[in-house]
Parts: sequence; C-alpha cells; structure tokens
Amino acid sequence: MSGWHSWAALAVFVAVYALIISERIPRTAAALGGAGLMLAIAATDDAAAFYDESTGIDWNVIFLLLGMMVIVGVLRQTGLFEYLAIWAVKRARGRPFRVMVMLVVLTAVASALLDNVTTVLLIAPVTLLVCDRLGLPAAPFLIAEVFASNVGGTATLVGDPPNIIIASRGGLSFNDFLVHLLPISAVLTVVLIGLCRVLFRRVFTFDAERATEVMTLDEREAIRDRRLLVQGLVVLALVVAGFVLHPVLHYAPSVVALLGAGLLVAISKVETPEVLREVEWPTLAFFAGLFIMVGALIETGVIGEASRALADAMGGSDLGAAMILLFGSAVLSGIVDNIPYVATMAPITADLVQNSGGNHVLWWALALGADLGGNATAIGASANVVVLGIAERNRQPISFWEFTKYGLIVTAVTVALSAVYLWLRYFAFA
Repeated sequence: MSGWHSWAALAVFVAVYALIISERIPRTAAALGGAGLMLAIAATDDAAAFYDESTGIDWNVIFLLLGMMVIVGVLRQTGLFEYLAIWAVKRARGRPFRVMVMLVVLTAVASALLDNVTTVLLIAPVTLLVCDRLGLPAAPFLIAEVFASNVGGTATLVGDPPNIIIASRGGLSFNDFLVHLLPISAVLTVVLIGLCRVLFRRVFTFDAERATEVMTLDEREAIRDRRLLVQGLVVLALVVAGFVLHPVLHYAPSVVALLGAGLLVAISKVETPEVLREVEWPTLAFFAGLFIMVGALIETGVIGEASRALADAMGGSDLGAAMILLFGSAVLSGIVDNIPYVATMAPITADLVQNSGGNHVLWWALALGADLGGNATAIGASANVVVLGIAERNRQPISFWEFTKYGLIVTAVTVALSAVYLWLRYFAFA
C-alpha cells in the first residue's frame, strides 16, 4: 500500500466505521459523509463511484432492494402479513421458541430459493406483528432471521449475492452449489436453532393470556383487499420464477424485481406515492455510501493489498489455502460488506484454483467464509442492513453491538463447523 491516498482512504473508512459502531450519529449520515470525504480527497471519483462495476455503487443490489420494497409495500396493504402472523402464532400455540423455530426454518428455506435480502423483506413485517401479538421484543427474532437468511442463502447460487459473483468467475452452476453447499447449509440451520435456544433464552416467556387471545382470532379476517392480494401474489410468484430461472433467462435479479414492481403498480389501483413511502430510502442511501467507501479502498489499492497478502500466506497447500481463505474471508466480510469483498477476492481465488489444478474447494471456502462471515457484524451483509433499517423504522432499533455480540458467536461456531466439513469432504475422505 503506497501513497497518501491509500492511507487517507483507510483513515476515513476506519473513522466512519467507528461512528457507525458508536451510534453517535445516524449510520446513513456517517456512510454518506464518508463517501463525500472519499470523493473530496480524490480517493475515488465520479466515474469510479457511479459507473464502475468493481469500484462503484452496486446498482444491481440497490435496484433489487428498491423493486422488492415496492412489492412488499403493496402486499402490506392487503393484510397478508397480519394473516401470516396470526397463522404462525396459532400453529406454534403462542410458544415463543416454537415461533422462532418456524421463522428461522422458513427464512432459511426461502433464502435458498429466493435471495436472503428478498426473504428478510418479506419475513420481517410478519415477525414484527407476531411479536406485537405476543408482547415479545422483536429484536431477538429479527436477529435470528438475519442469521438464518445468511446461512440458508449459502446453499444456492441465487441465495446470497456473493454466490452469484463466485459462480460467474468460477464457471459454477446452480447444481454445483446444491451438491457442495446445501448439505452444510442444512446442518448449520439445525445448529443455528440450537444456538438461538441458548442465546435468546431470556425472551422465551410464555404469556398464556396473550396466546389465548390470539388463538381466538380468525386469520382470514385480516385480509383487507383480496383482489390486490391475488395480484400481488401472482406478481411475486413471477418474480420468484424469474430469480430461479436466472440461468435460463439471463435477467439480473434487479431487472426481475423492477419489472415485477412496475407490473404490480401498473395493474393494481394502489397510489404510487403511497407505495414509495414504504421504501426504506435511508437503507438504500446507506448502501450507496458504503459502496462508495469500499470502492475507494479498492481504487487506492487497500483491499487489493490485503487480498494479495492473504494469497501469499496460503503457500502451496490446498488444505492450508482453503482454511486461510475460509477464516480470512469470514473476518474480512464482517468488517467490509461481503459483496465488494468477494468481487475483489474472486480474481485472486480464480488464480489460486488454476494454480492448484482446478481444485474447486477454494471456491467453496470463499463462499462459506464470505456468506457466514456476513453474520459477524451489523453491516457484514446486505440482509443485516435491511433488517436493521426495518427495525429502526418501526421504532424497535437494534444497535450495532446488540447485533454483533450474537453475530460473533454464531459466526465462530458456523465457520468452525464449515472448516470441519471442508476437511472431511475434500481432504480426509476425498
């Protein structure tokens, strides 16, 4: 790392990160302020920040979120989320831990089929209503769902945005991810349920009176607009099909989401300004600022230098390379959002795979480290940021440290088990 731009960019990033952790100012203000400073000191410029795919704002992520937020905003007007909340509580008999298990499993499965950001956008409103009905704090349930979304999203090519980057760079198919990552993802989901039972044990207080009240409700009465509900579900189904058929249709998830949002607004009678008010604009602005800051670190060579140092430390051992890549990616993805990290690390991993004779275990180590490492901190993955934004908007804010104190434990356990999985499957019994 050379030149004052590199050190200045690193100093700005560390300062902004400290502000986000301290929560002295809103995180969106910190991220946008940091992005402005990066531009002011010429650590990046307008071309790199706004137009460059590798060092600028990831517009695919921004517009994917925007499209799904619009769809969710329309569905919220139908009463669907109230219906699902009452249904879930009744099936769990009002028992908080059973509710959490249902939500965790549902989130993990849906994150594998859709993507984890879309899933948390759909599940979070249901969770807030469930907790309101049962008089429970929403934060533990939302945090558990974030963990489940990142664990479940690891299983498939479309489940987590970093996987799409890895598949593109490594020439990997949807089935490759299923064969190699679905088994460990399923195991880690079960482990996560056990961890949730321990980590959040204080919130599993059964309120018999509230549970009885909910059991008397008829979830069908929650539906306020059946016509709009049918329209919304049809469009959502089409969007899901578009995500799943990405290898055939070759439409980016962001394009599919925007087409779905546009179609739903066009065919329904909802007021466009009312729908746009449901969009989490501060969350989108936070992502934009974060992408610009990380892009500046890439532009000035900071991340590249760190990645090369990691590659040099791997040596010639495939096992050593896989372990360093797994744990190194987990650590760095907790600090820097895992999307730009993987975008930077993918070319280096491609060279390592080629030098090792095409050993794809390095790709799986990168995917597991980046996807699971995203659980470590509140800004480690896109789903984390989205859920924290939803919680803040609903006046149930989750602090950086409240999330991170649980995230570090979950990440340590899941990454350690992934290391055992990689060793057993690709080395011990290869």
